[in-house]
Amino acid sequence: MGSRAILLAQGALSRLGWLMGTGLGSGFFPVAPATAGSLVALAIYYAAPFEGSSPALFFLAGAGFFVGVWATGSLVTDDDPDPKRAVWDEFVGVWVTCLLLPKTLPWIAAAFVCFRLLDIVKPWPIRRLEKLPGGWGIMSDDLLAGVYGAVLLNGGRLTMSI
Repeated sequence: MGSRAILLAQGALSRLGWLMGTGLGSGFFPVAPATAGSLVALAIYYAAPFEGSSPALFFLAGAGFFVGVWATGSLVTDDDPDPKRAVWDEFVGVWVTCLLLPKTLPWIAAAFVCFRLLDIVKPWPIRRLEKLPGGWGIMSDDLLAGVYGAVLLNGGRLTMSI
Protein backbone atom coordinates (compact mmCIF):
# COMPACT_ATOMS: atom_id res chain seq x y z
CA MET A 1 0.00 0.00 0.00
CA GLY A 2 1.49 3.33 -1.03
CA SER A 3 1.87 6.35 1.22
CA ARG A 4 -0.92 8.17 -0.66
CA ALA A 5 -3.33 5.30 -0.02
CA ILE A 6 -2.36 5.23 3.65
CA LEU A 7 -2.98 8.98 3.94
CA LEU A 8 -6.36 8.60 2.23
CA ALA A 9 -7.31 5.76 4.58
CA GLN A 10 -6.21 7.79 7.62
CA GLY A 11 -8.24 10.77 6.40
CA ALA A 12 -11.31 8.59 5.86
CA LEU A 13 -10.97 7.10 9.37
CA SER A 14 -10.56 10.57 10.83
CA ARG A 15 -13.74 11.78 9.09
CA LEU A 16 -15.62 8.66 10.18
CA GLY A 17 -14.50 9.22 13.80
CA TRP A 18 -15.62 12.85 13.60
CA LEU A 19 -19.00 11.90 12.07
CA MET A 20 -19.72 9.23 14.66
CA GLY A 21 -18.21 11.05 17.63
CA THR A 22 -20.33 14.13 16.95
CA GLY A 23 -23.47 12.01 16.60
CA LEU A 24 -23.81 12.61 12.86
CA GLY A 25 -23.13 16.30 13.51
CA SER A 26 -25.81 16.69 16.20
CA GLY A 27 -23.07 17.54 18.70
CA PHE A 28 -22.76 20.92 17.00
CA PHE A 29 -26.31 21.92 17.90
CA PRO A 30 -25.87 25.35 19.53
CA VAL A 31 -28.05 24.64 22.58
CA ALA A 32 -27.94 21.42 24.62
CA PRO A 33 -25.99 19.26 22.13
CA ALA A 34 -26.34 16.17 24.35
CA THR A 35 -30.12 16.53 24.28
CA ALA A 36 -30.04 16.98 20.51
CA GLY A 37 -27.87 13.87 20.18
CA SER A 38 -30.30 11.87 22.32
CA LEU A 39 -33.22 12.97 20.13
CA VAL A 40 -31.37 12.03 16.92
CA ALA A 41 -30.52 8.63 18.42
CA LEU A 42 -34.16 8.02 19.33
CA ALA A 43 -35.31 9.03 15.85
CA ILE A 44 -32.87 6.49 14.37
CA TYR A 45 -34.10 3.80 16.76
CA TYR A 46 -37.76 4.62 16.07
CA ALA A 47 -37.15 4.33 12.31
CA ALA A 48 -35.17 1.09 12.66
CA PRO A 49 -36.93 -2.16 11.72
CA PHE A 50 -36.44 -3.81 15.12
CA GLU A 51 -37.96 -3.71 18.58
CA GLY A 52 -36.50 -3.06 22.04
CA SER A 53 -36.16 -6.78 22.73
CA SER A 54 -34.45 -7.48 19.41
CA PRO A 55 -30.90 -8.84 19.42
CA ALA A 56 -30.22 -6.14 16.81
CA LEU A 57 -30.71 -3.37 19.41
CA PHE A 58 -28.44 -5.19 21.87
CA PHE A 59 -25.82 -5.50 19.13
CA LEU A 60 -26.22 -1.85 18.08
CA ALA A 61 -25.74 -0.65 21.65
CA GLY A 62 -22.81 -2.98 22.35
CA ALA A 63 -20.95 -2.37 19.12
CA GLY A 64 -21.83 1.33 19.35
CA PHE A 65 -20.16 1.49 22.75
CA PHE A 66 -16.83 0.06 21.61
CA VAL A 67 -16.75 2.00 18.35
CA GLY A 68 -17.78 5.07 20.35
CA VAL A 69 -14.76 4.74 22.64
CA TRP A 70 -12.60 5.21 19.55
CA ALA A 71 -14.83 7.84 17.87
CA THR A 72 -15.32 10.10 20.90
CA GLY A 73 -11.71 9.55 21.93
CA SER A 74 -10.64 10.94 18.57
CA LEU A 75 -12.26 14.27 19.53
CA VAL A 76 -10.43 14.56 22.86
CA THR A 77 -7.60 17.06 23.24
CA ASP A 78 -5.37 17.93 26.20
CA ASP A 79 -7.34 21.17 26.63
CA ASP A 80 -10.76 19.49 26.28
CA PRO A 81 -10.90 15.95 27.71
CA ASP A 82 -14.72 15.75 27.36
CA PRO A 83 -15.75 17.88 24.36
CA LYS A 84 -19.41 18.92 24.31
CA ARG A 85 -19.58 18.06 20.61
CA ALA A 86 -18.83 14.39 21.46
CA VAL A 87 -22.39 13.05 21.74
CA TRP A 88 -22.12 9.47 20.46
CA ASP A 89 -22.26 8.50 24.14
CA GLU A 90 -25.82 9.86 24.23
CA PHE A 91 -26.71 7.64 21.28
CA VAL A 92 -25.53 4.50 23.06
CA GLY A 93 -26.94 5.55 26.44
CA VAL A 94 -30.44 6.22 25.13
CA TRP A 95 -30.40 3.00 23.04
CA VAL A 96 -29.47 1.04 26.19
CA THR A 97 -32.31 2.77 28.05
CA CYS A 98 -34.71 1.49 25.36
CA LEU A 99 -33.65 -2.14 25.78
CA LEU A 100 -36.62 -4.46 26.39
CA LEU A 101 -39.13 -1.58 26.34
CA PRO A 102 -42.10 -1.57 23.95
CA LYS A 103 -41.33 0.52 20.88
CA THR A 104 -44.16 3.01 21.37
CA LEU A 105 -44.00 6.78 21.61
CA PRO A 106 -44.90 6.90 25.33
CA TRP A 107 -42.07 4.49 26.22
CA ILE A 108 -39.61 6.19 23.90
CA ALA A 109 -40.48 9.55 25.47
CA ALA A 110 -40.06 8.02 28.94
CA ALA A 111 -36.68 6.60 27.88
CA PHE A 112 -35.59 10.04 26.67
CA VAL A 113 -36.61 11.83 29.88
CA CYS A 114 -35.24 9.12 32.16
CA PHE A 115 -31.90 8.91 30.36
CA ARG A 116 -31.41 12.69 30.18
CA LEU A 117 -32.19 13.06 33.91
CA LEU A 118 -29.77 10.29 34.84
CA ASP A 119 -27.11 11.70 32.53
CA ILE A 120 -27.46 15.15 34.11
CA VAL A 121 -27.79 14.08 37.77
CA LYS A 122 -25.23 11.24 37.46
CA PRO A 123 -26.06 9.12 40.51
CA TRP A 124 -23.26 7.05 42.03
CA PRO A 125 -21.03 5.71 40.49
CA ILE A 126 -21.82 7.31 37.10
CA ARG A 127 -19.83 10.50 37.81
CA ARG A 128 -16.76 8.46 38.77
CA LEU A 129 -16.74 6.78 35.36
CA GLU A 130 -16.21 10.18 33.69
CA LYS A 131 -12.69 10.13 35.11
CA LEU A 132 -11.64 7.21 32.91
CA PRO A 133 -9.24 8.29 30.16
CA GLY A 134 -10.33 9.47 26.71
CA GLY A 135 -13.28 7.82 25.03
CA TRP A 136 -13.65 5.31 27.88
CA GLY A 137 -14.72 8.07 30.28
CA ILE A 138 -16.96 9.74 27.72
CA MET A 139 -18.76 6.51 26.86
CA SER A 140 -18.83 4.64 30.19
CA ASP A 141 -20.84 7.12 32.24
CA ASP A 142 -23.62 7.23 29.63
CA LEU A 143 -23.60 3.45 29.27
CA LEU A 144 -24.24 3.11 33.00
CA ALA A 145 -26.88 5.87 32.91
CA GLY A 146 -28.57 3.85 30.14
CA VAL A 147 -28.42 0.67 32.22
CA TYR A 148 -29.95 2.49 35.20
CA GLY A 149 -32.66 3.89 32.92
CA ALA A 150 -33.45 0.47 31.42
CA VAL A 151 -33.70 -1.09 34.88
CA LEU A 152 -35.94 1.71 36.21
CA LEU A 153 -38.28 1.80 33.22
CA ASN A 154 -38.53 -1.96 32.78
CA GLY A 155 -39.06 -2.36 36.51
CA GLY A 156 -41.86 0.20 36.36
CA ARG A 157 -43.37 -1.45 33.29
CA LEU A 158 -43.34 -4.87 34.94
CA THR A 159 -44.80 -3.46 38.15
CA MET A 160 -47.62 -1.79 36.20
CA SER A 161 -48.48 -5.07 34.45
CA ILE A 162 -48.95 -6.98 37.73
